[in-house]
Amino acid sequence: MRRVVITGIGTVTPCGNDTASTWSALCQGKSGIGPITLFDASTFATQIAGECRDFEPEKYIERKRLREGDRFIHLAIGASVLAVEDAGVADASEAVKELTGTFIGVGMCGLALIEAQARVLAEKGPRRMTPYFIPGTIANLAPGNVSMRYGFKGPSYTTTSACSSGAHAIGEAFRWIQRGDLDMAVAGGAESTITGLGVGGFNAMRALSKRNHEPTKASRPYDVDRDGFVMSEGSGILILEEREMAMKRGARIYGEIIGYGATADAYHLTQPAPEGEGAQRAMKSALRDAKVNADQVGYLNAHGTSTDVGDITELVAIDRVFGAHARSGLMVSSTKSMTGHLLGAAGGLEAVISVLCLRDSIVPPTINLDNPDEQAAGFDLVPHEARHVKNLAVVLSNSFGFGGTNVSLVFKRHV
Repeated sequence: MRRVVITGIGTVTPCGNDTASTWSALCQGKSGIGPITLFDASTFATQIAGECRDFEPEKYIERKRLREGDRFIHLAIGASVLAVEDAGVADASEAVKELTGTFIGVGMCGLALIEAQARVLAEKGPRRMTPYFIPGTIANLAPGNVSMRYGFKGPSYTTTSACSSGAHAIGEAFRWIQRGDLDMAVAGGAESTITGLGVGGFNAMRALSKRNHEPTKASRPYDVDRDGFVMSEGSGILILEEREMAMKRGARIYGEIIGYGATADAYHLTQPAPEGEGAQRAMKSALRDAKVNADQVGYLNAHGTSTDVGDITELVAIDRVFGAHARSGLMVSSTKSMTGHLLGAAGGLEAVISVLCLRDSIVPPTINLDNPDEQAAGFDLVPHEARHVKNLAVVLSNSFGFGGTNVSLVFKRHV
């Protein structure tokens, strides 16, 4: 099987509109959560979210073409442009482009455009609807637009698996390259669902934090005072490349992806299986695929959404998989404490974060962890402040979603 490395990174997040600003904020423990501005949320129980403030899609898309896609597509294009430019592959040869795939996970697609066109249909009739409604909302137009922009002619599709969507996309891209069917891929996730339907729907499930008076303290994984997750939007994209090709062209290599595990709980619509049984199998599968022992993992970027059941169930699963190492050497943190939950884009962003941890030997913190849940006792949750670490060599990232879908990805320092 061929080795697969990361040669480009691009992000647009609530913590920053590029990779450098996002990573800087995370290393400083700064939250990107604030009052909702994308729609009037004054009558909603939740009035806070992680928005990509000051994001300028015109930097990446011609103004006249903005109407062709919902905001999630704009975010996907923005992060992908940054990643492609970072990798230096925008002008790749035709032969390389034919073996370059585009895999971008999306959880819920274009809610804002759906809402807007539903109003047009109700108030003005079907003849006033935009012809861009369908291509502007369907999920696969996120990778589709990126593929068309650069002429990447390998497979282009969207993985949709709730909050595991972006992680699935990276895992699938890894497999395509690993087995020799592709040489390169754009892979990650994108999401933008901070709308009346999105926030109202999650409020109806009683899933969101209502700490409107303290937005930056609302996402608090593992803390006894957590009251739900915080919705966010954004995109996190990696350029994956076959190692020998990358080295031959002198590419900068951030790290290597070495393991991918995916499972289903087959248990419940929204709740994880007892003791995170499905998550355990995903982590074990990823470690087995990576050919590393559990005690070789130095840091685990947890799914850690800031919900009562989810947070603790994941810790139980980690305890079962990592054994004694879970409480004596393994650092675990939830960067959602700062970014909020990017839903389908979460796995893409958190894969980016995992790779940056390896590059800089820095582990970002779990902020707002003022009163840890007693069931989190003994875990090193990296509270409040980032940590500089010597010899950080292997990192694992978890992404789980409604419907009992679980993904674990393993990355290592490139040598």
